[in-house]
Amino acid sequence: MEEKSKVLIIGATGRLGYHLAQFSLQFGHPTYILIRDSSLNDPNKAQKLNFLSTAGAIPLKGSLEDENSLMEAVKQVDVVICSIPSKQALDQKLLVKVIKESGCIKKFIPSEFGVDPDKIQIYNLVHRFYAGKTEIRRLIEAEGIPYTYICCNLFMGYLLPSLAQPGLKAPPRDKVTIFGDGNAKAVFVKDVDVAACTINAIDDPRTLNKTLYLRPQGNVYSINELVAMWENKIGRELENVHVPEEELLLKIKESSYPDNLEMIFIYSAFVKGDHTYFDIDECGVDGTELYPHLKFTTVSEHLDTLV
Repeated sequence: MEEKSKVLIIGATGRLGYHLAQFSLQFGHPTYILIRDSSLNDPNKAQKLNFLSTAGAIPLKGSLEDENSLMEAVKQVDVVICSIPSKQALDQKLLVKVIKESGCIKKFIPSEFGVDPDKIQIYNLVHRFYAGKTEIRRLIEAEGIPYTYICCNLFMGYLLPSLAQPGLKAPPRDKVTIFGDGNAKAVFVKDVDVAACTINAIDDPRTLNKTLYLRPQGNVYSINELVAMWENKIGRELENVHVPEEELLLKIKESSYPDNLEMIFIYSAFVKGDHTYFDIDECGVDGTELYPHLKFTTVSEHLDTLV
């Protein structure tokens, strides 16, 4: 049997990073996790680190700001996965430099795990959010580093629990706002499912230097379809309030960044259709086709937990 790649995970105490480390271990990869000294002082992070270490993960002291510790960690593995928050994307610059100089990494999976920044149609509205990701992509490609970009669009914990209603934390039960014509489709994937797919892609040559997209059949819905599904689950019709595209744009422009991010993401997903307007086969690979054995939690199953 082919030997499993050795994997370094950066951000293993985060929500997604923790799942990535768990699946890496579960799938038999020698798994290393980069940890800061400060992580040991956080009870929640310390608990996660203890669990992962007990399960077989190898902790390595270091940080994205320390070149020596990064080089020491990177030289021990074949694959690097970074799962730091999107707003910290540029913190990967030194890591890219170290990966290039090490010459031993056969695949780098940078911190993406969202909408494809090269496909976004509202770049002028949210330049600061996506600029870091696009800059890191271009740097990786310019250095000739083998990569896989993971684009899962939105995690189920964001926007879906409110049916994309700004300011709400739970689905509405009386009235609901429909943005635009309500027909553009968004994609929601549970973070644990994203992690499982990512680890499957590590040693898969079909994903080398490709963008891997996730659009599971039961996870792609327009806001009209989400509202209809929710009404069926709660047994009542909601009052619909329609907000045209122009009105939503005006609200976005009248608000300051980052306070308007929620509305920007709604506009991107449910008005412009940034998750689904393009054909995956023309620009990447479809994770649900590559790994048909994986079961993805559906939008309907997630909404069942909110009834």
